[in-house]
Amino acid sequence: MVPSTASPTTKPYCFRGCGFAGYKGVCGSCLVFPRDDGCFLVNPFSRAVVTLPPLLSVRLRPPNVVAKWSLDEHGSKFADPYTTWMHINKSKKLHAIKLILCSSNLVPALVGVEHTSQILICQPGALSWSVRTCDECKDFEDMAFYKGKLYALDDDENLLVVNISNDQSTGDLQVSRIGRVIEGKADFRLYHVGSEENGLPVKKLYLVESRGMLLMVRRNIWCQVPEVRPGGPRKIIAGRSEFEVFEADFEHSRWIKVSIMGDDQVLFLGRRCSRAVAVSRYGLLGNRIFFLDDDDEYRVDYSYVEENTSCNAYDMRLGDISSPHPMISWKRRKEMRLAAWLFPQD
Repeated sequence: MVPSTASPTTKPYCFRGCGFAGYKGVCGSCLVFPRDDGCFLVNPFSRAVVTLPPLLSVRLRPPNVVAKWSLDEHGSKFADPYTTWMHINKSKKLHAIKLILCSSNLVPALVGVEHTSQILICQPGALSWSVRTCDECKDFEDMAFYKGKLYALDDDENLLVVNISNDQSTGDLQVSRIGRVIEGKADFRLYHVGSEENGLPVKKLYLVESRGMLLMVRRNIWCQVPEVRPGGPRKIIAGRSEFEVFEADFEHSRWIKVSIMGDDQVLFLGRRCSRAVAVSRYGLLGNRIFFLDDDDEYRVDYSYVEENTSCNAYDMRLGDISSPHPMISWKRRKEMRLAAWLFPQD
């Protein structure tokens, strides 16, 4: 199921005659199909196709770099001094976490394994992606293209700017530097101290532009750990979600908490694609956050009480969660793609 903001209705929107089964992600108005012969962005509305290099075709900068390993006291191997692209690029679980079609000349991708990823960039039609081989891989939560610059957000709530230049010898795009513009100052006590009432918290972060501002949305998912038999599997069950919104203050290099987004603004949050939409013309209430249970299949932190899942809405003013479309739900199975927001006008 792919929810759309084109025309809010209880009826599903179908792309008749389109064989789009098996997509692995969403990029604005496009579905993402990573294959051995290339990575394809397909617009199901216009049928336009953007061709990108295969994810296994990566140009190393600098070239001829090898992964460095060391052994701990037990003889186990670990990355030294930290994990780089060369430590994860051969993993069978390597996959594209998120892609952004910034322009006709720039496509960045977060590619990684579980909670470890790196930023790759390319141009549509190019033969390979480009990556800085010696940069430390991070737990990147999200990235966004804002006012002509690419920004990434890590799990510590650091906002990073990704500087891009042209290779002098080939003219290809390359990441020249990644610098921190805002240092995260999250209250980490929240994520280490649970209570019997609230449970164990799991954090998700999103980057989204709204009314000319770059916002970080922190989603706290309070999870419960049911009692199990001795020796039985420990299962964490997802519970209620809470949200906090922060604006990037670039002048003072800080996050500023935002309590109200505006009566005309709705945030659609997803791991693969997020967007702020003015909704008054659709007859929808603003100042809300629509969100999905769209966990990465390679990055599962918790389970659900029921097999059925759906989209929900969070009211910023009241702090309440409701189900905007009770009739829409989907099964959480390995062979099925999870839901994602798809925006007709990108």
